[in-house]
Amino acid sequence: MVKTLVLCDCDGSQKIDAERIAQTCGVTCSRVHSALCTTQLQDAARAIEAGEAVIACAQEHVVFRELAGDLGAEPPGFVDLRDRAGWSDEGAEAGPKMAALVAESLQPAPEVPAVDVVSEGTCLIAGPGAVVEPLARRLSDALSVTALYTDDVEPPVDRDFDMVRGRLARVSGALGGFDIRIDALQQVVPGGRGAFRLTDPRDGGRSRCDIVIDLTGGTPLVPAPEKREGYLRADPRDPLAVERLAFEATQVVGTFEKPLYVRLEESLCAHSRAGQAGCSRCLDTCPTGAIAPAGDHVAIDSMVCAGCGGCAALCPSTAITYEAPPLTHVLQRMQVLARSFRAAGGDNPRLLVHDAHGAEMIRLAARFGRGLPAAVIPMELPVVSGFGHAEMLAALAHGFASVSVLVAAATERDALTRELALAEAIAGPGRVEMLDATDPDAMSEALFAAEAPPALAEPVLPMGNRRQVARLAAQALNPDAAAPLPLPEGAPYGAAEVDTDACTLCLACVSLCPSGALLDNPDRPQLRFQEDACLQCGICAATCPENAVTLIPRLDLSPEALKQRVLNEEEPFACVECGRPFGVKSTIDRIMEKLAGTHPMFATSAQARMIQMCDDCRVQAQFHSEDNPFAVGEPRRPRTTEDYYSDRKDH
Repeated sequence: MVKTLVLCDCDGSQKIDAERIAQTCGVTCSRVHSALCTTQLQDAARAIEAGEAVIACAQEHVVFRELAGDLGAEPPGFVDLRDRAGWSDEGAEAGPKMAALVAESLQPAPEVPAVDVVSEGTCLIAGPGAVVEPLARRLSDALSVTALYTDDVEPPVDRDFDMVRGRLARVSGALGGFDIRIDALQQVVPGGRGAFRLTDPRDGGRSRCDIVIDLTGGTPLVPAPEKREGYLRADPRDPLAVERLAFEATQVVGTFEKPLYVRLEESLCAHSRAGQAGCSRCLDTCPTGAIAPAGDHVAIDSMVCAGCGGCAALCPSTAITYEAPPLTHVLQRMQVLARSFRAAGGDNPRLLVHDAHGAEMIRLAARFGRGLPAAVIPMELPVVSGFGHAEMLAALAHGFASVSVLVAAATERDALTRELALAEAIAGPGRVEMLDATDPDAMSEALFAAEAPPALAEPVLPMGNRRQVARLAAQALNPDAAAPLPLPEGAPYGAAEVDTDACTLCLACVSLCPSGALLDNPDRPQLRFQEDACLQCGICAATCPENAVTLIPRLDLSPEALKQRVLNEEEPFACVECGRPFGVKSTIDRIMEKLAGTHPMFATSAQARMIQMCDDCRVQAQFHSEDNPFAVGEPRRPRTTEDYYSDRKDH
């Protein structure tokens, strides 16, 4: 069914080219209204009742949703043309951008995998007794409260809530599943006359709860406390902040849907092999501590993960992929925006990636300032910290002239900064940037003043996983690259070079390479390498006993990177018995030089000769030698029934 786009110029404050939008997007456009949310609301009602309506107004989405509910119809879709395009110093030229935004809004949104989190209201409140006690009394009717006094205030003489004394030593987990450790724990002994007594202190008390209210006033007990669901924290000296926690605590009781932001494929992880440390990018960047080593790979606590996406952006092997939304959906959105903008007559589009904070900045700039330039197309994501180099390069390959990532004060920037540097090294200067503006007017001025280089004349459609997308986009952006592109230290692409004078072809690096970039040759003593597969994880360099391996961050866009090349090879040694080649000649010669005639096991020439034999011939030689280690003597004759009878007769 063809969707119907219901248009409104918001009291004549913007110009909308309905014909251009209809031709570009393949939708049916209504007439352009001026007061759709008030005096012309009946037109919106008819469109909603007909079904498949998209309202070109985001400001009054509550009004139109309530209208759909009153009519018993499905809620309509929405697209914001006014703030993102129409209200601008260049609003009269924003027709192509409006068409692009409409086309992008028609793309179906993928479902994000999620699990249910149950919080039954079991709550621990920790802090000074004078602050904790009144808060515990207030919440005891709504929550199952345990008060942890961290000072010497006497316990209350009633049992309206549980009380213990001690030190909150560790907090792990998240909403609905916190694991608590309390040291110097003292529990109330409720019997007897007079004030309640406390047990002797002991360390290592363990408990579980759904909600933690931390009023200790010290260092937070979890990384990135503002991102840990169910962990509420305030300064005990701030009554207003404590009061706010009382309200927040009652709002996190019930069953909630927790998105599973990332997916981990353990077999692809290059964290370590055989105890040799390799990639730690995700561990280094995770702000919440949701990622931890788990043998040769990492493990992700999905309940703790806050969904910043930095781990997926930095993962060199694509073992971690972001699912909210997935890469394919982001690529599709960018491709639709760029293609529709050009189809509607636009030229040299620029992409502005932002989150909800950025969306508010855009709305304020549109209402009170210059708005966005006509060629700047905004694309909102749940978070921008996971917008990595692969997405940036893909945007340029789709036909955007530049990519600006608008960050907020709360944006996690570690991964984003590294990915921007990597994207710039591949795409060239002036094409990607981090826009750090806290003022809407400053944001607008920066975008109006920026000059982007020309976009690709013939856009391409990069597909596959992140590594494949980045490579295809890089090839489109660097069609005349005559040499590998140098990349920043820590880049996930590069070469491995071997010092052939030091390398003994032990092939330990081959056995531990997690991506198969290093290979052997079963027919010859060779160390081979396929550059396209190298993750630059460093396991090979850490494993090499001779320190012969050096990693070189770079991106080779030639077909040679997809082929195997020989890093080191030597002449094989021919078995002195059968002539079959085995081992490495230089290695056998060194062993002969060091052991023959000096080591007790190889004191004679016959024994030393075994060093020069292949495995099969060495076994044969050992078997036929005088001191044959395989000899077991004559087998013992099995005893029969007659033997037992004979023994009895003898006795």
